[in-house]
Amino acid sequence: MERSAQRLGRALVVIVDDRVAHGEHEDTSGPLVTELLEEAGFIVDGVVVVEAETAGIRNALNTAVIGGADLVITVGGTGVLPRDRTPDATAGVLDRPIPGISEAIRASGLAAGAVDAGISRGLAGVSGSTLVVNLAGSRSAVRDGMATLTSLVPHVIDELSGLEEV
Repeated sequence: MERSAQRLGRALVVIVDDRVAHGEHEDTSGPLVTELLEEAGFIVDGVVVVEAETAGIRNALNTAVIGGADLVITVGGTGVLPRDRTPDATAGVLDRPIPGISEAIRASGLAAGAVDAGISRGLAGVSGSTLVVNLAGSRSAVRDGMATLTSLVPHVIDELSGLEEV
């Protein structure tokens, strides 16, 4: 039994950005990810903005998992700067990493000419029955990452929900 293409599940977007969290800049990534998720067939529960602090990121992820989200997309904080803590916080939440997803996102970014894709430390994996994926903060990284995820996520969601026949 396969899920309807119209309803893949519930998703939450977590924006990790100090300037957006402090109201210094407008969030442009959240609406973009929301639009792309809805086009892919997800119901987006909302966009949460947090500072680049490990505890705050981890709390947002744990809240999404406990709340029953099927998919959580984080945006930002995946690089090598001291404030880039998203992968570190995510690692503490994941039960099982899925390195192939993050490798595919990096590879597609590099193929598209985004040199910074090669230094992204973004992770992907499962926490409970929730798929968690880290994307870099640029709009091009979001577009490219979401294009890569479109073919992978429905299969993972189906497996996690036990809907795929064995």
